[in-house]
Amino acid sequence: MKKRTPVSAIMTKDVVTLASTDDLMTAEKLFKKKQIRHIPVVSGNEIKGMLSYTDLLRISFADAIDENESDVDTVVYNMFTIDQVMAKNLVTVTSNTTIKEVAEILAKKEFHALPVLEGDDLVGIVTTTDLINYLLEQF
Repeated sequence: MKKRTPVSAIMTKDVVTLASTDDLMTAEKLFKKKQIRHIPVVSGNEIKGMLSYTDLLRISFADAIDENESDVDTVVYNMFTIDQVMAKNLVTVTSNTTIKEVAEILAKKEFHALPVLEGDDLVGIVTTTDLINYLLEQF
């Protein structure tokens, strides 16, 4: 295992994003369609926050709905905006941050994804799943 491997080697570069003006129903559909658990919220390429599937579960019964069900009760979603539900004080890394440094951050924090920035621009996202898959490839 290389100790200085940058996170750019394992991060997702084609990032699914939301705008804070999108609604939570759109977010839930993206989570299910793309089978992902974290979506950065952006304005242009600048990150404003991170919405996790867990954030939606906290305010709804989304996990009780069949994955293929399209008739979801939107009453709860209409009570909140993405801006109200998303995490705003984000820890971020650059594409040159090492995989080891990312693992240390994620091991100590209560979240499971980090936005990868170059300047103010979002260039990727790295998750605990990316780390686990990287470790599995080493064996």
